[in-house]
Amino acid sequence: MEKIPEFGSKLRKNIVTVPEVINTCSGIKVFGQLLKSFLFSTDVAIIRNTNANAIIAVYPFTPQPTISQALILAADKPIFCGVGGGITTGNRSVELAVHADFQGALGVVLNKPAPNDLIKRLKDKIDIPVTVTVVSERDDIKGRIDAGVDIFNVSGATKTSDIIKKIRDMNNEVAIIATGGKTEETIANAIAAGANAISYTPPSTGELFKSTMERYRNE
Repeated sequence: MEKIPEFGSKLRKNIVTVPEVINTCSGIKVFGQLLKSFLFSTDVAIIRNTNANAIIAVYPFTPQPTISQALILAADKPIFCGVGGGITTGNRSVELAVHADFQGALGVVLNKPAPNDLIKRLKDKIDIPVTVTVVSERDDIKGRIDAGVDIFNVSGATKTSDIIKKIRDMNNEVAIIATGGKTEETIANAIAAGANAISYTPPSTGELFKSTMERYRNE
């Protein structure tokens, strides 16, 4: 295989790199951009210092346009923004999605409880992909497909590969992002099951800073 030229610098060598095995998946092409690796983070410092292709910015609070706008402005790569689907739903989720679309998000993400009708409403309102999170084989996968979901975000822990296979049995065309876990083996299993892209959870800033602080102490 032809060698890929690579450039870096002393100031930017300490970045969060996603596992190399992720490059073996097919990827998902969104508006001409091929996305294979998604970093699951809302930490601006980490988002600015990773080689992941895109960011999934979902957090356990009520989605706020200010947060989405800040992340989109700070990021140097595509952002998929969370727009609720659980406690935050209905008209509020639609408005959040429209705002994210206008601000430059490349996609939106709905939580697992989102009703199928909300998927249909978003498809009518925005011009970017609608992603829905799946956490269990018991989720209404067929209903999501019928509602027009663009991408499934599979986060099923040890059941992730089983969920991916179930989706593929129903539809071999729909795009799938999957949490691959921390090891190359579990990531490879998710890809083998049919995942098009992998989301990777990075270490926290505190964990990343730990080795740096130890080096400083030793010096």
